[in-house]
Amino acid sequence: MQILQDPLLTQKGVEVAVLREDLLHPGIPGNKWRKLHYNLQAARAQGAETLVTFGGAFSNHIAAVAVAGKEFGFATIGYIRGEETRPLNPTLQFATDCGMHLRYLSRAEYRLRAEARFHAEILKTAPKPYLLPEGGTNLLAVKGCTEIVTGIQEPWDVLCVAAGTGGTLAGIVAGAAGKGKIIGFPALKGGEFLAKEVTELVQAYTGQTYTNWELQTGYHFGGYAKHTPELLTFIRQFYQKHAILLDPVYTGKMLHGVFDLIRQDYFPVGTKVVAVHTGGQQGWAGYAQRYGLTLDFLI
Repeated sequence: MQILQDPLLTQKGVEVAVLREDLLHPGIPGNKWRKLHYNLQAARAQGAETLVTFGGAFSNHIAAVAVAGKEFGFATIGYIRGEETRPLNPTLQFATDCGMHLRYLSRAEYRLRAEARFHAEILKTAPKPYLLPEGGTNLLAVKGCTEIVTGIQEPWDVLCVAAGTGGTLAGIVAGAAGKGKIIGFPALKGGEFLAKEVTELVQAYTGQTYTNWELQTGYHFGGYAKHTPELLTFIRQFYQKHAILLDPVYTGKMLHGVFDLIRQDYFPVGTKVVAVHTGGQQGWAGYAQRYGLTLDFLI
């Protein structure tokens, strides 16, 4: 837990600490490790030999599964949305360097990724497969993410986390079990749909419905994997002040939102906010290539 020192926080009387989940594992950081932990145990218990999953060309989940396969002795197959492009971007090159076999799906085929009949067809070619959904979100992933909350020893009032597929947010809501307030910051434009996704995941895992959480959908900066100069400036200044690298897909947007809400007096004086750093730095290489950026902008 890294407590931030900032004039705005002093002025507003709000404490912000960053939970450094990004330091959990060098190749499978933050929520990726939490989501994979119990799935890897299940794959081993079932005698699986191959991890099969889905993702976009710049997916941190694809990279994390590739690392997990290499480290824990599984073959890996990644079904990538879109046509193959050479040379591979840094994310996909990293995945192949870890031993992952890449297969490509048209966008029409990719839309079938949640259908059981489609699963049965693609799994025919994988030796003793274990299927991981896009983003790694299933009930075992929710179980792993509950431990983000249950592992916190310090007192807190509000937990904030970035949201993609909703699995991490659902795990945190389930783990909090009605305690405090949970805020999810969708990285996607139109992230309101996550309310239904998260509610259903929490109900499926706990049998309960909790009302102590909300979505802040105004901090997507144009949509998934998009950014603005304002966001990059915030990430640079945050790194210079706190020596914490944020990414422009998830954690940068979330913490920008946290500070913006503080600026608007959204949190009462004395509130203890914990912002969960879910990782994502590995995605910088592919993101930088995609948008012509370099990390030199941090200096």
